[in-house]
Amino acid sequence: MPEMENNVLEVILKRRSCRKYAGEAIQEEKMKRILEAGLLAPTSMNKKPCEFYVITDKAVLQKLSKAKKMGAGMLSVCSAAVAVLADSGKSDVWIEDCACALSYMSLTATAEGVGNCWCQIRNRSTLMGKDAEGNVRKALGVTNEKMRLAGILALGMPASEAKPHTEDEVDWKKVHKI
Repeated sequence: MPEMENNVLEVILKRRSCRKYAGEAIQEEKMKRILEAGLLAPTSMNKKPCEFYVITDKAVLQKLSKAKKMGAGMLSVCSAAVAVLADSGKSDVWIEDCACALSYMSLTATAEGVGNCWCQIRNRSTLMGKDAEGNVRKALGVTNEKMRLAGILALGMPASEAKPHTEDEVDWKKVHKI
């Protein structure tokens, strides 16, 4: 396994939303590790309700970029995207399970030098006021109504390197000790 940054806080500080990509493909090994992180993410009672749809088809990515009113444009220019869905019949906390998977994949992508941006889909609407989740499920060919979508992680090699967060940005006033 290639050497990755092993300090979790360093990776967290380095993680920034990336919406502009260089256009080069993501190495297969990096993509595998990103997916592995999602598959290993914790889920309530270890039910593992999440499923991962890897999208590299440019026509599908273009459709997904228009799936909601705003905030999905980066999907039209990324190299790949991972839609995270979960069986809502298998877990009543599928949203949290998907969020853990998306977060783990985002941090792993950052550690691998892959730019990424979480595209929220759940509770978002289209320009016509319809449910964005339905648009994405249709584009992915998902017909099972119990399979619910939390979000999509856009992935690509970054066009430029973003300045990392600093520890000075930590707002300790938000911590309440009891």
